[in-house]
Amino acid sequence: MPTAVLIEDEALPRADLRERLAQLWPELRIVGEADDGLQGLALLHAQRPDVAFVDIRLPGLSGLELAQAVRGSLHLVFVTAYDQHAVKAFEQGAVDYLLKPLQPVRLAQTVQRLRERLQSAPPDLSRLLQQLQRPSTDPVSARAEPLRWLQVGQGEHLRLVTVADVLFFRAETKYTQVVTKAGDWWIRLSLKELAGQLDAQAFWQVHRNAIVNLAHVDWVERSALGRMRIHLKQHDAILSVSQSYQARFRQM
Repeated sequence: MPTAVLIEDEALPRADLRERLAQLWPELRIVGEADDGLQGLALLHAQRPDVAFVDIRLPGLSGLELAQAVRGSLHLVFVTAYDQHAVKAFEQGAVDYLLKPLQPVRLAQTVQRLRERLQSAPPDLSRLLQQLQRPSTDPVSARAEPLRWLQVGQGEHLRLVTVADVLFFRAETKYTQVVTKAGDWWIRLSLKELAGQLDAQAFWQVHRNAIVNLAHVDWVERSALGRMRIHLKQHDAILSVSQSYQARFRQM
């Protein structure tokens, strides 16, 4: 029976991948999981699996550094959020990759390729890893794509929320509340981290703890004292605009 390990720092995507693999490749035995690069490297040395599914961005040791340390000893599948530079490099190499959120058809293709590749030795990843670690010289490719979806937990299930459907984000300690017309969820991502991944033309920060989707703004109220409050379409929430963020609304 072929064996595999999953190295992914987020519990929900890791569970999603595990469940999908169980359906698509029932004879594959998952012999271990890790949520950071250092644990992942130790796990690979201890278990010596046939396949490893590795997130590129890992704490402790990146997925690329981990791949460098074990290259040639097993078949690797990289898991990544959309990145034009990385995808271009993957498509030119003899290694598979999966984009988040996982697409059933794409994962099925990956499983089929792995079944075939297990009959031969793992490919040499030296050139691919060098290319991935070298910054893209194409300014269009180098520019990060705005976040298009979010993975949120809903009980024991994973839910995918389209960012365009989000009315606003509100910070609460280390978590961020995601508010849509369909409901509210929490993600383990600070508002500061989230802000850098959103489309700056569509999402405006209006307070140190709030970012609003302009497409869902109905009107902005301005009091005699100069305070601003945002009223949303088809939602009762009212967001305060702090003084430092009011200038953009005055120009509208």
